Amino acid sequence: MLPKVLELLIGFFAFSLVASSIYIINDYMDVEADKAHPVKCKRPIASGAVSKPAALIFFVLCLGIGGVLAWYVRPKFAFVLGIYFILNLLYSFGLKNISILDILILSAGFVLRIKAGGVAANIASSEWLMIMVFLLALFMAIAKRRDDVLIKTQSGKEMRKASKGYNMDFMNVMLALVSAVIIVAYLMYTMAPETMARFHTYRLYYTCLFVIGGLLRYLQITYVENDTGSPTKILYKDRFIQLTILLWVLSFYVIIYLPTNKSFFE
Repeated sequence: MLPKVLELLIGFFAFSLVASSIYIINDYMDVEADKAHPVKCKRPIASGAVSKPAALIFFVLCLGIGGVLAWYVRPKFAFVLGIYFILNLLYSFGLKNISILDILILSAGFVLRIKAGGVAANIASSEWLMIMVFLLALFMAIAKRRDDVLIKTQSGKEMRKASKGYNMDFMNVMLALVSAVIIVAYLMYTMAPETMARFHTYRLYYTCLFVIGGLLRYLQITYVENDTGSPTKILYKDRFIQLTILLWVLSFYVIIYLPTNKSFFE
């Protein structure tokens, strides 16, 4: 058991280092635009806390060490990580300036993270998991781009070149569309024959209540409060979303493990 845990930890650090190298090169390329951004101007390179030569040195070190560790874990893991790196490198060097393609690449990056984790753990990744991760990542990416459009509307400053292909109406329509697809996909997952066979229950669709609640709250933050610049920050500070996630997890536990007879929820 210990060798497997150690292998996963090494894989975690390998992916973290390679992902860090991508963030470094992305910030390096975006330094001038970040200086004009009200939040991104505090990033190490944009703020001047880290010089450009030092950033390149860190980039090489992170990429080199991460690549070696990834190969040590498993060649296939290193291959998936290599795809993730190349895709994001192309994103940093120009694909991020193409509207729609930019948010699709961002979302695909999260799917590759799930795939890499499955390969590192030698566990097959569920198609439903990949689909849901992609849709949720797409949802948050659209919300972040909407925030850029909002800043442009308020300040007149172009936060990124891809924003030229977006406006508020288009972003609102995309958010509503992806939200609906997420709900439908989640319901299909909970009612899929393979899901019911795996969890030995047909009642998982009850948990959709909390998925809908969390999405509606995020949309409220987006449309009403106009505060979607950092999904991570929202997750940390918003009690409503935290509660829906907690109840979602608890509902799964109750539905799968607690019922002692078929009439428990009937």
